[in-house]
Amino acid sequence: MTLRRVTLLRHGRTEYNAGGRMQGHLDTQLTEEGRGQAAAAAPLLAGLPFDRIVSSDLSRAYDTAATVAAATGLPLSVDKRLRETHLGEWQGRTVADIETDDPGAIAAWRSDPRWTPPGGESRVDVVARALPVVEELDTAYAGDLDERSVLLVAHGGVIAGMVCGLLDLPEVAWPVIGGMGNAKWAVVARRDDHPRWRLSGYNIGA
Repeated sequence: MTLRRVTLLRHGRTEYNAGGRMQGHLDTQLTEEGRGQAAAAAPLLAGLPFDRIVSSDLSRAYDTAATVAAATGLPLSVDKRLRETHLGEWQGRTVADIETDDPGAIAAWRSDPRWTPPGGESRVDVVARALPVVEELDTAYAGDLDERSVLLVAHGGVIAGMVCGLLDLPEVAWPVIGGMGNAKWAVVARRDDHPRWRLSGYNIGA
């Protein structure tokens, strides 16, 4: 076991974030503030010993990752499995509008990882597609003599779900892992004598 640390960075702020709109798979762009958040996070992350940076293919994540990659000097690869939750009919709508049309739906979605927005995917679905990214990196580094660390740049829902999956939390406990601020990150790590992933930090950032 040589993959010792996984850092999961959320993208910077977008206009949809500012307006309380659901993004999901919509390819929204960073605002000027979001680009500034990425620029502020980059030197902090550049001080950590990453071996690889992998990003969601959606622009808001990729552009955030590119800023960090430039500061670290590492190449940037893309994996679309790190995309945000597909929110189906909710994409592009505000939380308030959804609540008006379907009272209680947002609360149900936030409290039950198997609850699925109309035409979308559940948090369980998201973890099933995203967690193999870490598992494949773990396999790729198996047998290396050096300890390895990777940075994954993604989205709030994906990050919360992946943290739950890596920690092997029971689904009933998943809602205790809350939201992630823009351009903030989570860290999970493990040791030779304690091979399970442990949460080292959450919502870290400038």
